[in-house]
Amino acid sequence: MLRSLALSIALAKAASAVSSSYNFDPLQHLAGIAPYFEPSDPPLDPSPPQGCHVTRASYLIRHAAIYANDFDFEEYIEPFTDKLKNSTTDWGRAGPLSFLKSWQTPIEDEDLEELTHIGELESYTLGATVRMRYPTFKAPGKVWTSTAERTEKSAQSFISGLAFGSNDTQKVSVPESEAEGADSLTPYKGCPKYSSSGGSEQSSQYKDIYTNPIIERFRNLAPGFNFTNDDIVGMQQLCGYETVIRGSSPFCDLDVFSANDWLNFEYMNDVQYFFNAGYGLDVSAAVGFPWVNATVSTLLADEAEQDLYVSFTHRELPPMVIVALGLFNNSAFTGANDPNATMPLTTQNYNRAWKSSHILPFLSNIAIEKLSCDSYGFDAGNYVRVLVNQSPQYVPGCANGPGESCSSDQFQELVQKRGELAGGFTEKCEPDYNNSTDVLTIFNSSS
Repeated sequence: MLRSLALSIALAKAASAVSSSYNFDPLQHLAGIAPYFEPSDPPLDPSPPQGCHVTRASYLIRHAAIYANDFDFEEYIEPFTDKLKNSTTDWGRAGPLSFLKSWQTPIEDEDLEELTHIGELESYTLGATVRMRYPTFKAPGKVWTSTAERTEKSAQSFISGLAFGSNDTQKVSVPESEAEGADSLTPYKGCPKYSSSGGSEQSSQYKDIYTNPIIERFRNLAPGFNFTNDDIVGMQQLCGYETVIRGSSPFCDLDVFSANDWLNFEYMNDVQYFFNAGYGLDVSAAVGFPWVNATVSTLLADEAEQDLYVSFTHRELPPMVIVALGLFNNSAFTGANDPNATMPLTTQNYNRAWKSSHILPFLSNIAIEKLSCDSYGFDAGNYVRVLVNQSPQYVPGCANGPGESCSSDQFQELVQKRGELAGGFTEKCEPDYNNSTDVLTIFNSSS
């Protein structure tokens, strides 16, 4: 009898341990509205490999957290909050949705596209982190930014953290006009083959599938409130936006949306970005390549004006740069002829490499480092390493150095091949303006 009781207790404790070991953080699955985090994808050590030190580095950084962008607010969030404001639903009886009885939106029209206080702080912190990462580097003379207010403010906060109050670093504004072509930090704006609505049709197909069961569940909790597919998306978006405004959000509670609901939301966005600015868009590599080429040319030149090059942009460019480098490619090890087939629209590919939450949260950053190495088992010399949100990346076909780095000569060959594969900006984008350019020149001394 006692033995049976002891066995029962042991089994109960084991079951409890198994169930309590599962942890899920929605904030790490919010795609383009995820607060900045470092997903360790893959979980390689971001420190320089043994026997190596970084001699130059270049960063492409997306702006920090904003209150909301225009499209998300007008398409999803505002219709839901307006409906909520005019509702007579008895939210007090709505279980996990009962917080809606007193909840007030944190977003006003005048705040749209504006940097939040948390965003400014995170940008400052990233600047300080980068400074500590490269303690021997001289303060950069310039940091470049596209001209939208949110990128300008992000750059200024970063400079403040980087320089600890020094005024030696100049913020250089790069126009966002279409006529700049490839010679800007928003080259997609000068590419007629790019559309801001790209990917919407594909992601909408998956949205309608995953939100329907949630709608039924919510209607059962709150009879009389006509939840729609777009309402569900707006509520999930509020988890991210409210968190970067107020520090937390009841929409993130796993009693409101389950872990599976968040994974579906993430996948819907992954589909969106895949076809909007990823491998599903034919011109992605051509638009992202000029930054890659300019960066590598600057880092590997015999002499450079700065140890550190930093540029700020919007969420469209980082995925295009990632495609130009061949990173996060679902097809990399499969030999698949059609990359689009790796992102099905009716079911989720859980084994995909392309996860937008890991690629472009707020303040997402892509770094290319030049290393000087004399490491065990490797030839002494210069190597190149790519990091995304501080995680070193395996660059397909180029990992003959320590810590997933690549010899500088081989990396230059890879970049040349990637450029040939991508095609020229003018050739691929077919702009309808004169004097289009295929190169980014902002890092030149004459800029």
